[in-house]
Amino acid sequence: MKLLIQLLAVGAVAGVGGALTRAVQWDTLPTLALGLASAALTLLVYVFVVGRTERRPVTELARAGALPALGLGALIGFAMFSAVIADLAFLGDYRVDGYGSASGAVALLGFMAAAAVTEELLFRGILFRIIEGRIGTWWSLALTGLLFGLMHLGNEDANLWGAIAIAIEAGGMLAAAYAATRSLWLPIGLHFAWNFAGAGVFGAEISGNEAPDGLMKGVTSGPSLISGGEFGPEASIYSVGFGVAVMAVFLWLAHRRGAIVPRRRRDRAAATASIAQ
Repeated sequence: MKLLIQLLAVGAVAGVGGALTRAVQWDTLPTLALGLASAALTLLVYVFVVGRTERRPVTELARAGALPALGLGALIGFAMFSAVIADLAFLGDYRVDGYGSASGAVALLGFMAAAAVTEELLFRGILFRIIEGRIGTWWSLALTGLLFGLMHLGNEDANLWGAIAIAIEAGGMLAAAYAATRSLWLPIGLHFAWNFAGAGVFGAEISGNEAPDGLMKGVTSGPSLISGGEFGPEASIYSVGFGVAVMAVFLWLAHRRGAIVPRRRRDRAAATASIAQ
């Protein structure tokens, strides 16, 4: 029940904020303001609803250490997407056709902030965290990663391979980042910087969605498996490779810190109780 209440509350606020942000049709300042306001309000609603339904301090959004965690996540996300673009450019599958739009980049700043906060709270803060307590880290990572990938099938230029790539490099990696830190700030920063680097800086399509020009007018070409095709560089085999590598590091950290949650052995516990009786 608490999972449903939290999903409905956070999803409702995020949905209204997203609708308002899209309604202004990328007008620079309104998109920036509405995106940032939506992100802030969604965070407040999450803290309130989770705190009330679970009757505990919401430590995954603790203010102490929030900025360093956001900054580290942003550094990782920007570095990852930059590495993907560098590999594509080396192969001749990415080029810059001139300057883009500073106003477009500013609008994307607000839009991507709202998207990163909303998706991390829903998928890692609620779904992964609660499901993990029932079926363990590994199964929760696989299940919520799959759901995260499937969600992107509704995007304009989506395809099955793109959804699979997102499930692995984003759904799995971001869940692993949360498992390693038990904080949502690092995944939020990573998610935001990955998206903003792609659309706001390098001018690439993100998850099959068209967006205004970022700082550069980027063009990708070549085989879809390498460039990502119409879905964008997130469907590149390079993105999947980097995502798997970073996910492995986070999972190693989670294991080393003793943060891997084992699967509940309900059947074994029931059998033990029956024998005891």
